[in-house]
Amino acid sequence: MSTQSGTATTPRITTRTVVDMKGRSEKISMLTAYDFTMARIVDQAGVDIILVGDSASNVMAGHETTLPITLEQMMYHTACVVRGTDHALVVADLPFMSYQVTDTGALESAGRMMKEAGAHAVKLEGGAYVAPTVKKIVDAGIPVMGHLGLTPQSIYKFGTYKVRATDSEEADRLLSDARLLEEAGCFAVVLEKIPSNLAEKVTSELSIPTIGIGAGQACDGQVLVTHDMLGLNKDFSPRFLRRYADMHSQMTDAIKNYHSDVKKGTFPDKNEQYE
Repeated sequence: MSTQSGTATTPRITTRTVVDMKGRSEKISMLTAYDFTMARIVDQAGVDIILVGDSASNVMAGHETTLPITLEQMMYHTACVVRGTDHALVVADLPFMSYQVTDTGALESAGRMMKEAGAHAVKLEGGAYVAPTVKKIVDAGIPVMGHLGLTPQSIYKFGTYKVRATDSEEADRLLSDARLLEEAGCFAVVLEKIPSNLAEKVTSELSIPTIGIGAGQACDGQVLVTHDMLGLNKDFSPRFLRRYADMHSQMTDAIKNYHSDVKKGTFPDKNEQYE
């Protein structure tokens, strides 16, 4: 596991760094990673925060939802990512049912994620219900990032992936939840798939940063799933996703060319073998 704290020119991002970035109106970049190789690429590109998301359940394991992934599996992915980074703050999701049962169980899960996997912070979903849990974890010295709006671990409760907090009652509740998470000690909060005007209001009222995904440009930072923004996945096209590459096509073409060269006997050639 990496014990480096960044280079002299690119010091390790910390939770304090992230809060200070909001104070000076510097936008915060966050992307996902689940393995050493991707983490190394994202880290060397200069991204501020790497999220080891429970979206690994979908992206890496092919599950329909984030619910099946376990704490042990998330710890494995997190340890791989930490070994691939020198610069980014690594935040790991606590998976479904690893923090909802008891505060003590939540603290144990968060502690294992930090101590055994090497995460720099943990993220968990929910508002007023989890605020006491957040406080217990933070009081133990573990940084926590919150997550409001569309919370994928509650997808069967919502029954839909539509935009959340479009009515005034839910919007007021979300703003109240954001305040409670800040009071409980969260250093930042993700706002997922909510109206941009609500995200702007939450961002202006909190002293901690907001990280948006489908929440508009007023958030203090933005997060996307790396596999989505690189175009590795062509089956997922929400309005908020901007694809910065078409890696699916590029990789498919490369693999087809390799397959063809092997079949034709043109790979390897004489320069690619040992005498």
